Amino acid sequence: MADRAAIVTGGSSGIGLAIARMLGDEGYGLTLAARRPDKLEDAAAGLRDVGFDVNSIAGNLGDEAVVQEVVRTHRDRFGRLDVLVNNAGVGVGATVDEIDAKKVDLQLAVNLRSLVLFYRECAEMLRAAGAEHRRALVVNMSSISGKSGQPWLSVYSATKAAVVGFTQAMHKELGNQGIKNTALCPGFVDTPMTEFVKEHVKAEDMIQVGDIAETVRALLKHSPGCIVPEIQFLRPGEAI
Repeated sequence: MADRAAIVTGGSSGIGLAIARMLGDEGYGLTLAARRPDKLEDAAAGLRDVGFDVNSIAGNLGDEAVVQEVVRTHRDRFGRLDVLVNNAGVGVGATVDEIDAKKVDLQLAVNLRSLVLFYRECAEMLRAAGAEHRRALVVNMSSISGKSGQPWLSVYSATKAAVVGFTQAMHKELGNQGIKNTALCPGFVDTPMTEFVKEHVKAEDMIQVGDIAETVRALLKHSPGCIVPEIQFLRPGEAI
């Protein structure tokens, strides 16, 4: 059984998979969770092929029962949780007069509700890790649009602003228990989620998934007395 273990949501591709691969390199046992079973299993198999200890659970992460199942199977497999990466997210673009209520609910459920429920379900294991080594870490994926709301992505921006606010609250609530909480706020990252903008911004000019993963690696190395509550990732010349 691994000496350290992590849960990564949205771990089947993009930023989540890059972070999972980094954590595997660092010796963490991994539970990956994502919506699509086929895509998730392909990602998990690729990580197992290089020797990582990987558990995978597919399902709608906006569903409370699925969140509970992810955490239960992780606990059964690894018995501990040192890092939680709340990366699963969905963005649906629409002008304000075209907003669809079901798509509002989808974004709220996956981008925010899921994150809150994972905290609740993982709190006991995170506290145990915090008491052991004072370096338990929760990484919450926000967005630069969570710092400055964007037209057409208004609902997505609102959910990501809420992620920043919730992370701040968890920093105040859990920081003294050895649990660090960091919100990551990137601009455009070269992933399938940004295909809609690649006719205007070249993929090679975007932030790379490795930039995010290596930043999380650095967070793992910080001393117990150093907490980084928020990190913004911008492209050259992009307004702060």
